[in-house]
Amino acid sequence: MELKLYNKEGSEIGTVKLSDELFGAEPNQYVVHQYVVNYLSNQRQGTASTKGRSDVRGGGKKPYRQKGTGRARAGTIRSPLWRGGGTVFGPAPKSYFSKFPRRMKRLAQISAFSDKAQNDGIRVVDDLTLEEIKTRALVKILDNLGLEDKRCLILDEGQSQNLIMSARNLKRAKYTRAALANAYDILNADVLLFTKAGLEKAEEVFGK
Repeated sequence: MELKLYNKEGSEIGTVKLSDELFGAEPNQYVVHQYVVNYLSNQRQGTASTKGRSDVRGGGKKPYRQKGTGRARAGTIRSPLWRGGGTVFGPAPKSYFSKFPRRMKRLAQISAFSDKAQNDGIRVVDDLTLEEIKTRALVKILDNLGLEDKRCLILDEGQSQNLIMSARNLKRAKYTRAALANAYDILNADVLLFTKAGLEKAEEVFGK
């Protein structure tokens, strides 16, 4: 499969060939679904917490005598039946992390890349080097490439600090290194914007 290669002005300057190993596979929806569920689960902080009756402060003294008041018996004001008492079966801190098989993870990533390639969801630009940190300059490049209304995942090789800082305030664009791309971010984007170096790195890392 071949795609057009563009420059930052949006002009076509050549073509690039996509690797069949990475972009020509049959997407496995079942494995991708499992990966996404696992990925989102691992993003959970698991810090939700409540206090049970043994954790709430106070309540050591019996609030009133056992008999003769006409009220129900009570041994502590921190009973879950009382206002300000402990919570019954409330959430407690826990880890939601679970491992995911490496081969299945790789299959999910290949499936995500292939799905984008087969649905015209990939653009390749020669270079995205920015001379300074300027969000407006990046927005202009995206507009030149016809990506003004699309969620875009920018995949580049190396770590361009100017590009990272320029993209971080954009709701419709996210920057990541091509070698660190995950299937969730790939699927969540409308278009993958590769630099030429980023495409070569992705094929080197994921296409083996």
